Amino acid sequence: MKDLYPSRQNNKPEILERKDPVIHTDRSNDHNAPLSKEQLDFYEKNGFLQVNNLFTDEEVSDMQKGIFELKDDSSDVKSDKVIREPESDEIRSIFHVHKDDNYFKDVTNDQRLLDIVNYLLGSDVYIHQSRINYKPGFTGKEFDWHSDFETWHVEDGMPRMRALSVSIALSDNYTFNGPLMLIPGSHNYYVSCIGETPDDNYKESLQKQKLGVPDHESLRWLAEKGDGISVPTGKAGSITIFESNTMHGSNGNITPYDRNNLFMVFNSVENQLVEPFSGGKERPEFIAVRDGVRPLSYN
Repeated sequence: MKDLYPSRQNNKPEILERKDPVIHTDRSNDHNAPLSKEQLDFYEKNGFLQVNNLFTDEEVSDMQKGIFELKDDSSDVKSDKVIREPESDEIRSIFHVHKDDNYFKDVTNDQRLLDIVNYLLGSDVYIHQSRINYKPGFTGKEFDWHSDFETWHVEDGMPRMRALSVSIALSDNYTFNGPLMLIPGSHNYYVSCIGETPDDNYKESLQKQKLGVPDHESLRWLAEKGDGISVPTGKAGSITIFESNTMHGSNGNITPYDRNNLFMVFNSVENQLVEPFSGGKERPEFIAVRDGVRPLSYN
């Protein structure tokens, strides 16, 4: 398969134009869409969208309870799926929750979410990756700037930009407690990064990403092109949907206020993984689902 989005192959970064649509359903069908025209226009232009009040207060409370029960159950677990901070034993992320936890499996099959995701991706979908991210007060570390698609393409073999992420805030997001930051419009440009990808890079990158992190000049260009940086804030339960190639990151959390979220990646069934474009070996199933891919169906 031709590599339409080469990266980590040259000694100089390069900015390439996007070759895929942002919304994969014909926009003439907007009247049947689960989102308003204004919401779809915003997503298409900026590469992300915040949706509020999709879940009830009770459902949000159940999710909050669920992530901490899972964290407590995993406190002494030695597993590659449980990622700890590089400088402590504190849990940073727990992966593959859509398969390993029945409650979160139900969340990924929620009809309200799937209606939106299926429309944006123009097909049935499956979960490429799921995880819970914990960013506790005082000690939660940063996530460096990156395009998820760059990693999924190079290290997992995701062919095209036909995937998106859904981040459900499970604590209040402020501008100061290490929230998600996104560069509007950055999804229209692909930063081809430098650096050769070693095998098992994920063991280090899930703690702190070093490869696939754009150079400063490319980031500055994207931010100037997109008129700055956007920081979605809101109460627990707010949802941020962002396109696979949207440049994003987050600061460390030195405040007393936790920042936790459920993170799910939905990929089109028509965009299933091939061999990694890095030429390296496949990452584990808990990071990049390959086996037994089936379309998600409503609860």
